[in-house]
Amino acid sequence: MSEFDITIAGAGYAGRVLALALQRTSGVDLEIGLVDAAPAHIAPNDTRAYAMAASTVRMLEELGIWQRLDGRTQVCTAMPITDSRAAELVRPVFLTIAGTVGEGEPFAHFVDGRDLQRAILEASDEAGLAVENDFSVDGVSVDTYGVRIAGEAVSSRLLVGADGARSAVRKAAGIRTVGWSYGQAAIITIIETEVPHDGEAIQHFLPGGPFAMLPLPGNRRGIVWTEASDEAARLARLDPDGFLAELEQRAGPEVGDIAVVEAPRVHPLDLILARAFVAPRIALVGDAAHRLHPLAGLGLNMGLRDVAALAQVVAEAARRGEDIGALTVLERYQRWRRFDTVQLAVATDAINRLFSNDLGPLRALRDVGLGLVDRIAPLKKLFVTEAAGDSGSAPRLMRGEPV
Repeated sequence: MSEFDITIAGAGYAGRVLALALQRTSGVDLEIGLVDAAPAHIAPNDTRAYAMAASTVRMLEELGIWQRLDGRTQVCTAMPITDSRAAELVRPVFLTIAGTVGEGEPFAHFVDGRDLQRAILEASDEAGLAVENDFSVDGVSVDTYGVRIAGEAVSSRLLVGADGARSAVRKAAGIRTVGWSYGQAAIITIIETEVPHDGEAIQHFLPGGPFAMLPLPGNRRGIVWTEASDEAARLARLDPDGFLAELEQRAGPEVGDIAVVEAPRVHPLDLILARAFVAPRIALVGDAAHRLHPLAGLGLNMGLRDVAALAQVVAEAARRGEDIGALTVLERYQRWRRFDTVQLAVATDAINRLFSNDLGPLRALRDVGLGLVDRIAPLKKLFVTEAAGDSGSAPRLMRGEPV
């Protein structure tokens, strides 16, 4: 029987970063077990481009991860937002998000998912974090003293589900979800463009859904291209020339010639929100707790904010001699994170529904709204603060402070 203080199920972004955060916590000595359902030795292959909010960058710096990405991140200088049809050559910019936060920090950076994966793996290996792979969570048994995973000789005081949107931990805990399919899918690819991006992250709102071009080092751009599910599948099946022609129409002529450097992948889009983020001796973080529409680019940031909050709650409880798996302790984490997450879920759902159509009256209304935001300095500053992750009560890690 392996006994830990905390077992973390899921060795992806959220799980590994949580393990690192807890290991580096001062004043407490916690035995951490990191397990994952996937087989071992899978090479990093996440071709998504991630927007990393300023608060997330501070957290990763504090954990010794961001420094490993030296030269492989791209500062976001501005985010112009348009609203048009794909065939329109002229796309007026209704709102541009730009500026700095804190002491001149960029409000966001962008990074290739494979580079981020490698940096986290390197930091994990250096910290001596071992992963037990091929590990299944088929059920749990909880008592006054701990939680045991069915079929596995592992028990702990706290089990954390960091195992993705189809979380086995969430299912085993009996935590239900609310959500729905958007009937949309995101086409993910990486391109190189003739015209330099200069750090601009361009968001075109098109009738089929948002089309984002996210700047990466060099002259690469990560594409997050939303369409109705059937249309996304059709586009991804096109031959390279046909796919490029469709992509060029949506990207617009201002980027010049385009070369597709990563084969497109299609990701179905849905909303999944856990009805509770905790149960006795169980806590959920990241996609296990929530999966939102990607139009705001905040999914990973929200997951790492969960990690920072849970690490802080657990560390403070451990220092006080409390039972770290007690529901009274875990509810502090839930109160901290669930309201913010529900707010963002509602906001992204509403924005997607408002912009993913070609209705004339709605187009006029939303364009006036974007234009007003662009002209009201305090409101525009609020958008920058939100994008940086600096609104609300930020956990210490996201302020660049140790737990």
